[in-house]
Amino acid sequence: MDFFHVIVVLLESTIRVSVPLIFAALAGLFTERAGIFDIGLEGKMLGAAFAAGAVAAITQSVWLGLLAAILISVALSLVHGYASITQRGNQIVSGVAINFIVAGSTVILGEAWFRQGGRTPALAEGARFQTINFPFADTIREVPFIGPIYADLLSGHFILTYLAFAMVPLSWWILYRTRFGLRLRAVGENPGAVDTAGISVIWMRYRAVICCGILCGFAGAYLSLAMTAGFVKGMTAGKGYIALAALIFAKWRPFNIMLACLLFGFLDAFAIRLQGNPLPLIGQVPVQLMQALPYILTVILLAGFIGKAIPPKAGGVPYVKER
Repeated sequence: MDFFHVIVVLLESTIRVSVPLIFAALAGLFTERAGIFDIGLEGKMLGAAFAAGAVAAITQSVWLGLLAAILISVALSLVHGYASITQRGNQIVSGVAINFIVAGSTVILGEAWFRQGGRTPALAEGARFQTINFPFADTIREVPFIGPIYADLLSGHFILTYLAFAMVPLSWWILYRTRFGLRLRAVGENPGAVDTAGISVIWMRYRAVICCGILCGFAGAYLSLAMTAGFVKGMTAGKGYIALAALIFAKWRPFNIMLACLLFGFLDAFAIRLQGNPLPLIGQVPVQLMQALPYILTVILLAGFIGKAIPPKAGGVPYVKER
């Protein structure tokens, strides 16, 4: 395989790995822009992945699996919203609690229902998403340069992959070109002024956590219905935390979020590519080090290249209506 084809394969893997990060980071964007910090992205993704895998295995329907993922994720988001918005609890503690509860309950329920060590049964083709091939992809595959880019890089992905990248400009439009987005950002910056204008701060923040739940549902469904054929214990593997890091790295801007997620996805794909291959001047590198490489580089990038990231002014602060 020549160098160009290696690059195409690496970029294709980058796109595949980046999709759940993009969904989860955009989910965090809506809540944090509204002033709600959400550490629970990981738990929502994991719960959605389990719900999607379980329902799809029982019903043999990929769309019912997707619907179940969204419903469970939105339910978890509403729990976080109730604790953070209505009860004015600590948002970090609430998010961490969701992560712990989901991590344990998915294994317990998976073992109780399917008796496969916390896994769901392997899904048949009809119960999972299939790749979409563009017209004439196989015909022009052999054309130099253009063929591999069209047939392998642009074509041959899942419908949720295209949806994830479509959500980036859509999220930008919602946040910066609609009345809802203007109010959402205002709630995260100065909720008192929004309340004075007669707009419900609590209802705006609840709408933000519902948007977060829907996007995390897509992320979890992608993991268990597209990337793999079913749910596996702990399959999010820290992707929710990396998405949160990408959100901060991108300074809460949708297009920068996409680029940050692609960067972290590239690091992950590059590490997978290097596993088992000796490095020049170094030789064989332990597999564990290669698996840890994306996380190590994430910490280095956040520590050394992010600069000053200023979150929304009212972020993490429960709103108390003035009497």
